[in-house]
Amino acid sequence: MKDINEDIAWAKINQDVLKSLENPRKLYWVIVLSALAVFSVGVGCEVYQYNVGMGVANLNNPHVWGLYIATFIFWIGMSHSGTLLSAILHLMHADWRKPIYRFAEAMTTFSLMTAGLFVMVHIGRLWQFYYSLPYPNERGLWPNFQSPLLWDAMAIFTYLSSSILFLYVGMIPDLAIARDNIHEGWRKKLYSALALGWEGTDRQWRNFRVTYLTIACFLIPLAVSVHSIVASDFAMSQQPGWHVTSFPPYFVAGALYSGCAAIITLFIILRYVFRFEEYMTLPILKKTVRLTFAISMVWTYLNAVEFASVWYSHDEASKAVLIQKATGPYAPFWWGMIFCGSVVPLVLAIKRFQTSIPVLFVVSLLLNLGMWLERWMIVAPTFSHGYYPWTWDHDQWPSLVQWGMVLGSFGWFTLLFMIFCKVFPSVSMYEVKEMVYHRKLHSKKSESQGAH
Repeated sequence: MKDINEDIAWAKINQDVLKSLENPRKLYWVIVLSALAVFSVGVGCEVYQYNVGMGVANLNNPHVWGLYIATFIFWIGMSHSGTLLSAILHLMHADWRKPIYRFAEAMTTFSLMTAGLFVMVHIGRLWQFYYSLPYPNERGLWPNFQSPLLWDAMAIFTYLSSSILFLYVGMIPDLAIARDNIHEGWRKKLYSALALGWEGTDRQWRNFRVTYLTIACFLIPLAVSVHSIVASDFAMSQQPGWHVTSFPPYFVAGALYSGCAAIITLFIILRYVFRFEEYMTLPILKKTVRLTFAISMVWTYLNAVEFASVWYSHDEASKAVLIQKATGPYAPFWWGMIFCGSVVPLVLAIKRFQTSIPVLFVVSLLLNLGMWLERWMIVAPTFSHGYYPWTWDHDQWPSLVQWGMVLGSFGWFTLLFMIFCKVFPSVSMYEVKEMVYHRKLHSKKSESQGAH
């Protein structure tokens, strides 16, 4: 099975991708309106929390983080998929990534924008968000650089700005194609401004290649450091169950895992909604599935390492938290995490399911459910079962306001993502052309060698 049809004309590639911007299937509008409604729920919950106070979120001692920080970690993890497909596979010259990396990059950007919301929501006093920014106030005092909140703010801002730049630079040739094929209206003005006078000269292409490669090389260590910093929020704490040295690689593996699972979900949706069946092909989906399965096994191994390091340590409090996760009030969710994150991905190892659209759609949703539960199981059980018995609180559950905010974040992400795919080409036209050209060249060489 070939990744893409080698006989497809370059003009048809332009026509198909640009047509998708104007005429997606009706399901697109169903998704957009549903996302808008879900996002409105989150906005309503935030307005209510802002007017009444943080008490409505049931955040108190010892439950001081709740779903807000757990979901914050989830969205930071989702952002790593774009870096994986765009940067690492770009450096490895993996051609099969070319039709799908654009929407993965967009997913990175919008995941970070969603994660940033939870930092401000969790503060409560939205007008004081600047406390997390590295600048002195009128008294000449700088923020506490030992605070993990400051680490997160700086890491997220750096990663978000770099991801937006990476996404934009990679789109410039396609924006020029859109500019030259659309003759009037606001789209023409938008693409003309964003294309930066691109003419496709040899000098422009050489500078473009160097710039794109440089940003890709910069993004890989940045992506690893960002989630390692988030992991350090926990690992540098003395809370039972968190002071584990394997947390940074464990968090990075979980981030790549959730991101790849989300790529499968969005791949299937975009393939149908925007009529990209000829570009987002089943062989490409199969390779993405195999990559996801490999990462799931790495995550399972690191999960086992974390459990073993706690179980065989001399920290009785951490061991008590682990037992509490498996047998206490959070047990259904903890075992749900194990099932969704370690058992369900075994389906991806079965060859006939690696190209089954309905099965993969359900499996990808279950995988991300498991990854969200994993983040919640890191936060909640430790707070509810700390070092001192008089602080234990196993009966405190997130309020409807917290659940509404989490639900709203998914609506916000979906809304941004679908609007992006409607306004900008979500399949890289120039990269697909290169892919087709290289495959034709390789086929001709193979034929000539066979003839001799």
